[in-house]
Amino acid sequence: MAEDGFDVVVIGAGAIGLAIAARLATGSRSTLILERDSGPARGITSRNSEVVHAGIYYPEDSLKASSCVDGRERLYAWCVERRVDHRRIGKLIVASREEELATLEDLEARGRANGVSRLELVDRAYVRHLEPQVEALAALESPDTGIVDGHGLCLSLLAEAEAHGAILALDRELVGLEPCAAGWRLEVLAQGEVERIEAAVVVDAAGLDADRVAALAGLDLDALAWRQHPCKGDYFVLGPGTAVAPTRLIYPVPQQAGLGIHATLDLGGRLRFGPDAEYVDEVDFGVDPQKASRFREAVARYLPELSDAEFVPDYAGIRPKLAGPGEAFRDFVVQECSDFGAPGFVACVGIESPGLTAALSIADRVSQTLA
Repeated sequence: MAEDGFDVVVIGAGAIGLAIAARLATGSRSTLILERDSGPARGITSRNSEVVHAGIYYPEDSLKASSCVDGRERLYAWCVERRVDHRRIGKLIVASREEELATLEDLEARGRANGVSRLELVDRAYVRHLEPQVEALAALESPDTGIVDGHGLCLSLLAEAEAHGAILALDRELVGLEPCAAGWRLEVLAQGEVERIEAAVVVDAAGLDADRVAALAGLDLDALAWRQHPCKGDYFVLGPGTAVAPTRLIYPVPQQAGLGIHATLDLGGRLRFGPDAEYVDEVDFGVDPQKASRFREAVARYLPELSDAEFVPDYAGIRPKLAGPGEAFRDFVVQECSDFGAPGFVACVGIESPGLTAALSIADRVSQTLA
């Protein structure tokens, strides 16, 4: 692969990178996808809750809001057309205390401002009608929230990209990046040897590594405030013998550090709880079993039958947040970097939740930026 040239090289074969590659390859651009792992979608894409978000939580006019609402409907349509397993099962955001009721009203107003049309505030009796095991004073019902087979989605995106000539190169880590006459020269470590590739455009969709890749392109992370802060989220499941079976997703009102420990279902009906939010210095996907009592206490507020249940560690994910501990909301960065001295470099930095939902919308934004 030495000295090969491409119109576009996409760094990262997670949901964002594959969606971008599929979109750009269909525009007749020769496209190479570089992935340091031995398979696609094995990074943070493989460690999320696979929820299709409606677009309720994010500030109006933010990219998170617009790309979530637009991406959600694109995602559902994509899944229908390509037979990717998914279900629009709905969600309840529940208030357990009087002081949380105003938050529900704020969330409804924010969601409607973002273009989420199907939202309804419901009372305690209606909550019990929908979910007899859930205890809440009131709830915000979101029928358009759903779940998706994240890995199946990524394979369908890869198939679309490859059908239009894109190439996926695995076990290749980007170690160098510098401007050249063609645009960019990439140095890629593969089986202990350095390969050199040239591309007119480089798209940074490297997930947890996105800020490192941006730094390789010569961008000043601190001046741009693009340094990512890894934030870990653990998940727990119930031990054997506990019978709780909600039919939709159950979320508490949002907490300061995130959306709170919520109950999610996968496409097989498996119930899990999480994530929490803990900023970390190193990537470690182990789950601390000592957190079980904290999870149980949080969940029992809206599922009281679980106040004595056994909570068992399941898995963990890590979000590449741009907002550090205690900092205010930070939006997605999807930015072509000519203004920062790196023409032809597109940075996708801080792509955390709702990144999976927003992937197709983000891909379209990148395509429009390059056009």
